Amino acid sequence: MTYRLFEEVVLLEDITEKGLKKGDVATIVEHHPVADGEDGYSLEAFNALGETIAVFTVSESAIEPLTENEIFSVRSLTV
Repeated sequence: MTYRLFEEVVLLEDITEKGLKKGDVATIVEHHPVADGEDGYSLEAFNALGETIAVFTVSESAIEPLTENEIFSVRSLTV
């Protein structure tokens, strides 16, 4: 699946070095196509006030789209 720039996605794994957890939401800011492998994406994560807390790159298998039966929640960031 190819995601659109600025689409919000859900993390499917922890990004421990950034303090992010599986289920956190991030925004796609760059697509890194790979000819003979898995594409990658640069993501930007924001705090509840809309401030950037991390920019990082993951493989396509580490994210999934948001769905209509999900809701946002708030947790403390621990790095």
